Amino acid sequence: MSQQRRAQATRNAILLAAAEEFDRCGYAGASLSSILSRSGVTKGAFYFHFRSKESLAVTLIQARDDVLPSVYQRWRDRGLDPLRTLIGFVDEMIWLLTRDAVVRAGTRLAAESELVGAAPSAGWSTWERVLAGLLVDAQRLGQLQHWVDPVEAARVICAAAAGVQALADTPDRELDGGTRMREIWRYLLCGVAAPEWRDITPCAGDVAT
Repeated sequence: MSQQRRAQATRNAILLAAAEEFDRCGYAGASLSSILSRSGVTKGAFYFHFRSKESLAVTLIQARDDVLPSVYQRWRDRGLDPLRTLIGFVDEMIWLLTRDAVVRAGTRLAAESELVGAAPSAGWSTWERVLAGLLVDAQRLGQLQHWVDPVEAARVICAAAAGVQALADTPDRELDGGTRMREIWRYLLCGVAAPEWRDITPCAGDVAT
């Protein structure tokens, strides 16, 4: 393995270990020693890549923030209609928020930005803007019921997604995030989507595949 690849592997090991510790303990509860122990990296190697625990946390927040536009663009590039694009985008983001250690940690750290010393993250407000844009497109194509306000509907979907994320963090959770989101789509689409769109669309959960 080349020196550059070894350096990247070390950096990735630090980020993953830190993500797992921050996700488990929060910013204040995760110590640098616990991160080093989990990663198997020396203190010297850590400081080669990061100045401090704070800079590591900021990097994870940025990694979380970078995920949304890349996932959104990937779904846009599939050429699906706006509602299918929206559902696929939300479902993938829910999977990442509930299963991916880096995204989960970045989300928790963003909520603790005052402790981290990081600038406040746009977070769910960015979600709302993205979803509202897709819903406006869907409205233009006649895919929404006539009374639907795209901005209001985007807020409702974001609230549902935030609830799914919160429930995924409870120790007594009975359903995974994907199952909960499929249940939400089943009921939500009955109120939002035009009957014509529902008539030609498979059951929620399969619409974006």
